[in-house]
Amino acid sequence: MTLKITLFDDSNREELFPLTLNRSCADIRWGILTIKEKWELILDSQIDIKTESYIQPLYGNPINTIFVNSRLLPDPNLIAVISNLKIGDALYKDGFLLAKNGETELNKIDFNDDIRILNQVWEIFQYNHREINLDFEMLTKGRISHKLSVTNKVIGSNPIFLDEGVKAEFAIFNTTEGPIYLGKESEVMEGAMIRGPFSLGEYSQVKMGARIYSGSSFGPHCKVGGEVSNSVIFGYSNKGHEGFLGNSVLGEWCNLGADTNNSNLKNNYEEVRLWNYKKQSFVRTGLQFCGLIMGDHSKSGINTMFNTGTVVGFSSNIFGSGFPRNYIPSFSWGGAQGMDVYALPKALQTAQRVMERRGIQLNKVQKEVFAYLFEKRES
Repeated sequence: MTLKITLFDDSNREELFPLTLNRSCADIRWGILTIKEKWELILDSQIDIKTESYIQPLYGNPINTIFVNSRLLPDPNLIAVISNLKIGDALYKDGFLLAKNGETELNKIDFNDDIRILNQVWEIFQYNHREINLDFEMLTKGRISHKLSVTNKVIGSNPIFLDEGVKAEFAIFNTTEGPIYLGKESEVMEGAMIRGPFSLGEYSQVKMGARIYSGSSFGPHCKVGGEVSNSVIFGYSNKGHEGFLGNSVLGEWCNLGADTNNSNLKNNYEEVRLWNYKKQSFVRTGLQFCGLIMGDHSKSGINTMFNTGTVVGFSSNIFGSGFPRNYIPSFSWGGAQGMDVYALPKALQTAQRVMERRGIQLNKVQKEVFAYLFEKRES
């Protein structure tokens, strides 16, 4: 019998803002796949989502009655225990709810094995090397890669997997530190240099002369150029020009203008602090390298500079000289010289234009999410 589950968001989804302001935690890309896609692949089953009421219409109504925390990643031992839960059973680890069968908790069960779970937004890039490796193994098992053109140079003994329709000529692929996955109809242009572990989503492009360091994942329909290190781009976003992006996470429908740069290391080499929406303060990350976290539909103008550990909210437009502050609320318009509110009609108009270029319409439910987030925007 196929295990059918509902991935549910708990209150800790706020720790993953701004990336979960308009999506379930299950739709976070971590490695090659999103959390939801990992579960669907390993279970060979469609997954339901239960989340906050204002974004639930994006996912429809869940019908599956086995609930699994949406920040939890699948593992054979975990799945075996979940599949044996009886109605009323609730699975916990260290006081934290992992899964339950039914809405009512009648019997508490402790899970003693290790788990992989996303707790903080910076963990997305921090452990992305690990997730690319694990996803690569799942995705390529029993499959045969398409052939890589002989014009390319390959270094290292880890595998490269090409899905159908991949174009890559006169590029350098270094697999010494991990595998490389090139998704359907993706393209690596001439002169690009890529170090694994790395993944490129379907219909995405790595542009000419790009330098991509290990631990980077780009989702579908992205265009990426310049220098990128240990960063995750969810999908439908562009960093098409020169400039550095390091130890960073970008959501969907973002665009970094030419020569946008972020710092990922403080001049004094101290630990980086990052804005936390739930605590409404900057928190310690324990990291020396931490760059930019940018929510969906946010943009930067040409030559924008982001300081170490900057968080940009949903649908903001950043431009101008100098460094803007390290926390930029949603629907901000401006830069270091000052910020205005990005009016909702203008934000919606821009989003609609951007999405139409990819043949996608901004639908009624998405517009309602925009309106909700505008009303609840941070100051």
